[in-house]
Amino acid sequence: MTISARRAHELLQQAELLCTEEQVQAALHKVAREINASLSDAHPLVLSVMGGAVVFSGQLLPLLNFPLDFDYVHLTRYGDARAGGTMHWKVAPHESVRGRVVLLIDDILDEGHTLAALRERVLELGAQHCYSAVFSDKRHGRPKPVQADFVGLELPDRFVFGYGMDIEGAWRNLPAIYAVKQ
Repeated sequence: MTISARRAHELLQQAELLCTEEQVQAALHKVAREINASLSDAHPLVLSVMGGAVVFSGQLLPLLNFPLDFDYVHLTRYGDARAGGTMHWKVAPHESVRGRVVLLIDDILDEGHTLAALRERVLELGAQHCYSAVFSDKRHGRPKPVQADFVGLELPDRFVFGYGMDIEGAWRNLPAIYAVKQ
């Protein structure tokens, strides 16, 4: 579903700024430092979850100071909707994960079903270890089937967009994080 530019601008004008570009960049650098400290000797296979993690991955990878292999997966429950639905694999891992240390990169850990399914699949395929890095972790007080190893920001239980996360298919390209006003 593609929304009009007018509708996209209306959504942004009605939104509340949650995290500035500076806060986003500080969180990005914090995650990079933590990953560098933990995985510098692992030569991991990094799997970026499309399409939400494209911005986070693109800015994170140059900050990692060790050799790595890169690929992507595309598993979604949202599409352009605001609520999760049925799990849908669009692209499974291309690279062999057997015997590898794998780092999954995603934009947000919301309910945790997508990341849990990815982790389970990677381990089923024989990965030695599976780490996960999310730019943001939504705090809604409900149990999640998985926790991320590396987290940039904690966000409130609101519909958020920007920095890879979209609203009705738009605004993944914003350098800051916004929330729909309540």
